[in-house]
Amino acid sequence: MTDAAEQHRYEGRVDGQLAAIAEYIATPDLVVFTHTEVLPGHEGRGIASQLVHQALDDVRRQGSKVLPLCPFVAGWMQRHSEGYGDLEYRSRTTITASTG
Repeated sequence: MTDAAEQHRYEGRVDGQLAAIAEYIATPDLVVFTHTEVLPGHEGRGIASQLVHQALDDVRRQGSKVLPLCPFVAGWMQRHSEGYGDLEYRSRTTITASTG
């Protein structure tokens, strides 16, 4: 797994060949995962799962949180909530209804 920061994505390779990507937008507080894709010929081998796992470990090392807009990343985090649920970004904003 490589963080190709200039392209805003993590890359997974098999035998040196690009096999999967996990695109993101980084902010000072969080990493927003927007899209995950396995390239043709590499499907069905668990490459996306391995990539997301390693990418989330990297985000944890950075001390950031994750906002998983990508359905694959959201599902992966949900299935592994015991180990990665703490990484999910939670807004600190509270809205209160006014009555009047």
